[in-house]
Amino acid sequence: MSKTLDLNADMGESFGSWTKGDDAALLDVVSSANVACGFHAGDWDVMADTMAKALANGVGIGAHPGFPDLHGFGRQRMSFSHASLARLVQYQLGAAQAMVKAAGGRLRHLKLHGALANMCSEDEAMARACYEAALAVEPDLIIMVLAGTAQQRAAEALGCKMACEIFADRAYNDDATLVDRSLPGAVIHDADYAATRIADMVEAGAIIAESGHKIPTQIDTICLHGDTAGAINIAKSVRAELERRGVRIQPL
Repeated sequence: MSKTLDLNADMGESFGSWTKGDDAALLDVVSSANVACGFHAGDWDVMADTMAKALANGVGIGAHPGFPDLHGFGRQRMSFSHASLARLVQYQLGAAQAMVKAAGGRLRHLKLHGALANMCSEDEAMARACYEAALAVEPDLIIMVLAGTAQQRAAEALGCKMACEIFADRAYNDDATLVDRSLPGAVIHDADYAATRIADMVEAGAIIAESGHKIPTQIDTICLHGDTAGAINIAKSVRAELERRGVRIQPL
């Protein structure tokens, strides 16, 4: 298999004296970092530190906006008008732009977080409101979408730069949405299984749901969640297996 892919991870999700994940170790493995913007996680110091480390490692930087939900880590569903949702995304994008510019870099992409992302994977109009808002601020942003969902349809309708994402450590439903985290098996912790599974998807050019159903899709980037137990082992195993099968890893 001869293919070029991006490996991304959600990071910068610590807050004050509270630490979430091992960003420094992940930045040795991934090629893109989705940095929390202070609403579901992160703060100004964490953002600055994460971005500086990413730039030092040659890792691409993206904004990772979510709902204003520190208590629930952005995984609690919330209701906003599309106008308010647009400003919510723009506010966080602006923070990310300022912080990465101060660190001497540039913002490459945007990826929605948690419940906001899940809701937009089901609701094309909601996804479009978020993406239009981001592109109004930065037209050249790459919009990272959940492959095969309403997120992808919204980005395609806008004709913007787009990267289709699949997940190494999450199980899939037959409609390409993610299995709810409250259900058994929704989060994958076995590094060897995650690596084989994701490489098989890349070779097949399809998401493979838990039922075995294959959903053909464009695949540009693979997500490795930094807060998953065993995240570093999963990340290393996934990268090693992809490279063993001839995949070259590089930023978006």
